[in-house]
Amino acid sequence: MIVSIHDFKSNLSKYVGQAQSGELIELTSHRKVVARIVGVPPTDITGVSRLLAAGIATWQGGKPTGALLDLQQRGRQVSALVMEDRG
Repeated sequence: MIVSIHDFKSNLSKYVGQAQSGELIELTSHRKVVARIVGVPPTDITGVSRLLAAGIATWQGGKPTGALLDLQQRGRQVSALVMEDRG
């Protein structure tokens, strides 16, 4: 589809929607094509989004809290080992 820049600016939402649908929009200035607008293809959902979409995982919107760690003191402290390693 060939559209003048003036018309494109006046109907921006309409033409962006058409580009998202897969239509190629060519913008003209003084009857010469100066730019092309193409939509971005949808991306495949992966990772956590795929698990949420499949219903395998759920999320209530909060920050993840992580696993509770039970740290027990055994042996030497890591800070002491690092200081020893640095010399």
